[in-house]
Amino acid sequence: VVIITYVGLLFSIILGLVIIFPSLTKQINIFITALPELINNIKELTSQMKEIFTVGFTKISNNFSKTFVELFGGGSANLSLSDPDNILESGIEINVKLPGKNVPSLDGLSGGEKALIALSIYFAIMRVNAPPFCFLDEVDTALDDINVERFANYMKNSEFATQFICVTHRRGTMEAADMLYG
Repeated sequence: VVIITYVGLLFSIILGLVIIFPSLTKQINIFITALPELINNIKELTSQMKEIFTVGFTKISNNFSKTFVELFGGGSANLSLSDPDNILESGIEINVKLPGKNVPSLDGLSGGEKALIALSIYFAIMRVNAPPFCFLDEVDTALDDINVERFANYMKNSEFATQFICVTHRRGTMEAADMLYG
């Protein structure tokens, strides 16, 4: 519907240009001839983007569920689309249930819990396509000591073939490091 609206508007503009600038007729005719192919290409690309996004989002959501449980020591989590019928413009909803807590929304969580959830999502994305190295700057600042230890152990014991470079002042993260600088 949106593409057709834009095409109709574009066609009206082209007709106006032909009237004002008759010398553009040849170029405009070339454009009009190519327009159906252009519209078809847009539809094909949109279809491919939806498929690629759906596959990637499903992998990340599944990984998030696993990573969350590993980092929090229990609970459950998933990612969902706010508008599954319009995935390319949909928002992403983060649904979590922390072990031993019943908080209805992310707003009721502490800063450290939110930080650990964000790290869970980041590591879930890394499980899909791990980079050769990862630079983390003070990501453990808001975590309490127990969650610093979980975070540090997760990085140390992860299956990633990734070199983690972590700037931190937290003792638990430094203790888990293979090498310290500074």
